[in-house]
Amino acid sequence: MDKENITIRVAEAQDAASLVAFNQAMALETEGKTLDPQKIGAGVSAVFADEKKGFYVVAESGDAILGGLMVTYEWSDWRNAWFWWIQSVYILPEGRGHGLYSRMYLFVKEKAAEQGNVCGFRLYVENDNYHAQKVYEKLGMAASHYLMYESEPTS
Repeated sequence: MDKENITIRVAEAQDAASLVAFNQAMALETEGKTLDPQKIGAGVSAVFADEKKGFYVVAESGDAILGGLMVTYEWSDWRNAWFWWIQSVYILPEGRGHGLYSRMYLFVKEKAAEQGNVCGFRLYVENDNYHAQKVYEKLGMAASHYLMYESEPTS
């Protein structure tokens, strides 16, 4: 991998297969989960079909996509501005340790500055993913004082 020839860009629909593969690999690596390929494929495609859902960013070298992430939106009435949530972060093993996430994060921050109505960035990280936590802290992020709770809808 040539670190000098890395491009960070907004993903396009033709990148969907790579993003699906990244999501599957991430779920298996971080949570031991196998995602349904049709469901995740439809989920990734839905982002490209509806810009209100968010957008993807990819890091590529030549024709190879080495990593990606998704940005989704949360409105804050307290701040009258948007939080951008960074999700589905994945870097191929051969791309790790080369600052690809840092470059994608800075790209996202630049896009937010252009937009002008983004008040902050948030993301989820597994409690025991200490390596990722250190990367986020190095980039100026800090653990929130909020805990996350979740439930599934009742049928």
